[in-house]
Amino acid sequence: MVRSQRTTQHAPQQIQHLLQLFNHKQLDAAIALAKDILKLNSKIAVVQSILASALALQNKDQEALPFFENAAQLEPQIAEHHFNLALAFTGLGRHQDAIRAYEKSIKLKPEFTVAYFNMGVAHLACDDLAEAMQCFNHAIRLQPGYTEAWGNLGVAQQRSGMLSDAILSYEKAISIEPKAQLHLSLGSALHNQGKLSAAVEQYQSALQLAPHSAEAHDKLGSALWAQGKVDAALQAHHHALSLNKDFADAHYHLGVIFQEAKGYDRAFSHFESSKIHDWKARCLYCLYKSKQYAAFNTRLSQSLDHPHSDPFVATLTAHYAANFGTPDPYTFCPNPMDFVYHGHIPELDPSVAGLNEQLLNVILKTDISERKQGRLYEGVQSAGNLFRREESSFQQLAACILQQVHQYKEAFAQADCTLIQQFPEDPQFTSAWFIKMRKGGHLTSHIHEEGWISGSVYLAMPDVPEGRLDGSIEFSMDGDDYPIESASFSVKVIRPQVGDIVLFPSSLFHRTLPFNSDQDRICIAFDIRPAPTTSAHFSR
Repeated sequence: MVRSQRTTQHAPQQIQHLLQLFNHKQLDAAIALAKDILKLNSKIAVVQSILASALALQNKDQEALPFFENAAQLEPQIAEHHFNLALAFTGLGRHQDAIRAYEKSIKLKPEFTVAYFNMGVAHLACDDLAEAMQCFNHAIRLQPGYTEAWGNLGVAQQRSGMLSDAILSYEKAISIEPKAQLHLSLGSALHNQGKLSAAVEQYQSALQLAPHSAEAHDKLGSALWAQGKVDAALQAHHHALSLNKDFADAHYHLGVIFQEAKGYDRAFSHFESSKIHDWKARCLYCLYKSKQYAAFNTRLSQSLDHPHSDPFVATLTAHYAANFGTPDPYTFCPNPMDFVYHGHIPELDPSVAGLNEQLLNVILKTDISERKQGRLYEGVQSAGNLFRREESSFQQLAACILQQVHQYKEAFAQADCTLIQQFPEDPQFTSAWFIKMRKGGHLTSHIHEEGWISGSVYLAMPDVPEGRLDGSIEFSMDGDDYPIESASFSVKVIRPQVGDIVLFPSSLFHRTLPFNSDQDRICIAFDIRPAPTTSAHFSR
């Protein structure tokens, strides 16, 4: 805690003794003496402040709060009292109250650098990213070498989609004071830009500074897996668990790797241990794919929490219902084949010079790392999130897609399902990537576990003889080698043209049909879902 800078040389002897007890961390004695003094005179602000600070150091934030408030009321002209009150509000998760208290401290002390920094952290916790960036920038103007301010500025910029700016902020922070967490954050931003090799270098730099960081080993494993280096990724994730056997992220990522390798029992065990993200759905998936139907049903009955908003669970329940002739209990989107939308983006017409040409130029000529994945044949897929890159063409395309998403919602506005009735007001692109296929290219059947609405826009399509469906996108409620016991599943095929957009529930299986033309097939695929809530930041 920051105490008032007022001198106590003329204070009573008891207050001098109280200060000595507090400074020597004799907290119980300090608390007892402070309470005795306040019984005689409750109007001494410094005693209120010391008592509150001692209680806070014992993690008694709720008990400390009224004493911080008393100090600020008794001496409202002292900036440090409001600062300490803000810290107390922060400890209780009352971030808006903390922001107001920080504002009072800054008004009294305009160069109170740490108050600007802490207020920025509070704005981050409230997801007020623009305000957070203003606070961190102000702290940096007052103290240009403020490492934590640069790092947190990077966090706010990254969460705002300003990846290039975030990278510069992280690099500045590292140049001032290299820290493992800064290298991890820089690696994350580079990973999101699709620069996998550069991300790996940053994770390795983090490990040089913190070789026992389970987080660093885990992030390194994720980047290696995206590069297709499965054995190295497994080693990194296992190393993370050797350092922290309960590290949830490492368990989850190992579960994904074993799931992809059809090692469902091992995947189930790791998802069960992780208990993060969509672990419940992935446990259901492992049981269903390994035909453990009784266990699947038992687990499903425990997972039917409202709202029914998980596309992954929706895929499983719909397939099971068709397989065994039972009602589908999940209301996310029970009839996803009815929610396929085929539209057109005029700005992507080949006859219109501009956006289509710009996008193809970036895709074909820019160094964007590839992400290895086992479902794609005769083609490449980009890593990272294209809509978080700095090229204006990607931002323009994102805006065009969101217009189509609005039309999608309007087209199905009367549908009685979670997908439409709880459609996000401010949908976010959780991912976006290009897929470039050559002759013989195709993508096997799959769903998008991380989206609500998924889609593709088509920038280049191969010439196909009339009446053939080569290179088309096919939809079905069956796929991914799900076990089939008795049901038959229909399919729907759309043959897109250049400039078209196809939107569909993320729970719906889809695949790309092979084609034999010498011309490339290039599209940008994406997932959209409600905005996530996060509050990661660097603490002071």
